[in-house]
Formats: sequence, structure tokens, C-alpha cells
Amino acid sequence: MKIIKIPFSKGGETFEVKGAKKGPDKVIDMLRDIFLNESFKQLNYDVDEVVVDNDDVKKTSKNIYEKIKKENSCIIIGGDHAITFSCVKAFAEKHKNPGLLIFDSHPDCYQYKKAPTHEDYVKTLVEESIIKPQNLVFVGIRNPCIEEIEYLKDKKIKFFDMKRLFNNIENTCDTIMELVKDFDALYLSIDIDVLDPAFAPGTGVAEPGGLTTRELLYFVQRLKKLKNLKMVDLVEVNPELDVNNITSKIGAKIIAELL
Repeated sequence: MKIIKIPFSKGGETFEVKGAKKGPDKVIDMLRDIFLNESFKQLNYDVDEVVVDNDDVKKTSKNIYEKIKKENSCIIIGGDHAITFSCVKAFAEKHKNPGLLIFDSHPDCYQYKKAPTHEDYVKTLVEESIIKPQNLVFVGIRNPCIEEIEYLKDKKIKFFDMKRLFNNIENTCDTIMELVKDFDALYLSIDIDVLDPAFAPGTGVAEPGGLTTRELLYFVQRLKKLKNLKMVDLVEVNPELDVNNITSKIGAKIIAELL
């Protein structure tokens, strides 16, 4: 399996996440310490990297798009969540009916911008008709603004907030699997802040009340079995905010379970 690093961290209108550009290298460092995943398989992977310029968003977006357009299947490590826009754009152009499943504490659809940030890339994907609203599913939302919830409801975008999800993780996972299994191809995006900060403190916008590490691994291990899962990204690991490398280690653990 190919792992592609995208060490890009532009920062958004509200929150700066510059330290996230160090996430890919740190996660790969931690991955080298994992001998087997929980299926007791050795980890076989190659590492590639997108050339980024954190002062030139347009150039970096083009580089990301061109790199991902060449890939049929890969795991991507960011960087902040803005990278997902160019990745999904390239991915969507390769498939007739692509689906996007996002684990995140925020809906990232605050506003519509031609140069999307980590705060609004989802709205740009929808407004530019790159992803159909009905092909988008959110998991783990717990601190949206009212405008974002209104947008999700208006567009009939499916979402599982933490209050709903917590009632029965297993049944919720069953429902999500049914929702995404029939897309021609599925893109999975995991923002590490879907985890409670007690488990993943090293992220730019930590939100209390999230998933445990074990719960997220449960989802990942089940979703990996989907035949249409073609591409995955892991974003927002920020080593500058981490404690004892725990968030980077969790990031590596997630990647290991996907290999």
C-alpha cells in the first residue's frame, strides 16, 4: 500500500493549525514502531510525498490534485483538513458515483470559498458539485455552529452526531456501512479531533465528548472490509500540541489497521 504525505498547513479564517504540517513525518515515525496490526499482519507500505508550499495555496492544491489523480488506492496523511478538498476532487473525477465518509467533530461547511480552508472545504465540495450532498456522511459531530447544522439539514446531508452515536456504536456502524457500501467508490476522511482530547490532545481544535480510541478503531476495522473503500486520509495530527506523542501514536495505529 502506498502512503502519501501531504505536510500542508495553511490555517483557517478562525483557527490556525500550522503545526499540523509536521503531522505526516511524526505519524510515519511512530508507524515504524508498530510490528503487526491487530490482524497480526506485517505492515507493508511505501511512502511518497506531495511537494507543498505553505505560502502558495494554489500551487499546493494543484500538486495535491495531480498526485492523487494518478492513484487508484492509497492512504494520505495530512496536514490540515484543507488537503481533503483537492484529494476528493481528484478522486471524484475518477469515479461515476463517489461517496465521502467523514469522521470529524466539525462539519467544516462554515462558508463557501474558492480556496477552501480546513473550516469550509466540505461546503466547497458540495457547492461546486464535486460530491453530491446525498453521497456525504458525517460521523462524530459535536460542536458545529448553527449555520453549519442548518446547511446540513437544508442539503439533506446525513450526519451522526456524538449524542446519537453514543447510544449504540455497533448499530450506528451497521447503519453507516449500509449507507456507504453501494457507492462506486468510497473516500474515508478521518480528522483526529473526532477523538476525545483525553485520547488525542495533539490537534488544533480539540473538542470534549468525542470517540474513544477503541471506538474509532472499531469503525476503522469494519470499514476496511468494504470492497468499495478506495482511499483514506488522516488529518489534523499536530505534534506541536501533543503530549508524549500520544496523538501521533494513535495516528500511526489507525494507519496500521488500514494496511
